[in-house]
Amino acid sequence: MSQDSVAVWEIRLSDGVHKIGFEHGTTTGRRVLWVDGQEKQKRDWMFKLVGNEEFEIGDTKCVIKIEPIGGFSYEYSLEVNGKSYKKFAENQSKILKTWLFPLEGEFMRVVLEKDTLDVWVNGEKLDTTGEFVEDGTETHFMIQGHPAYIKAVSSGNRREGLIHSLVMNDIEIPEATE
Repeated sequence: MSQDSVAVWEIRLSDGVHKIGFEHGTTTGRRVLWVDGQEKQKRDWMFKLVGNEEFEIGDTKCVIKIEPIGGFSYEYSLEVNGKSYKKFAENQSKILKTWLFPLEGEFMRVVLEKDTLDVWVNGEKLDTTGEFVEDGTETHFMIQGHPAYIKAVSSGNRREGLIHSLVMNDIEIPEATE
């Protein structure tokens, strides 16, 4: 990114954490949008210095809003799926459970979408099999030939809801604190 870099955001999605960078040349109107280090949009010589830049990351709709705050100063904000960046991030932390661990020399990122019960490993959605067990449910899948499952049990507390844990090769993997 260049000296015109004005904003950087990271958003957690099921397929991973994506880094968004935005450049805004306030003298030329130039705008450059970066997603995960790749230039996604570039506009040169724009006369209108304020407005919106819309883009998508997979199925996720994003909008960068450029608004004047006096003189030649601007404020940059990100909306994700119609929510402010802050609200979206708070919501994602509620619906995504993430585990990070090494396996056979490679780093694994397992994500459970609690609202859809989809399971993702390193950005790929897996086929899973659900099963009711004595104290809850288990969602079974394979990670590079290793059997794994996510167990959901009641916390006993209505506000806390379900407790999810990842078990692979009969060993519980601690949840990530990203």
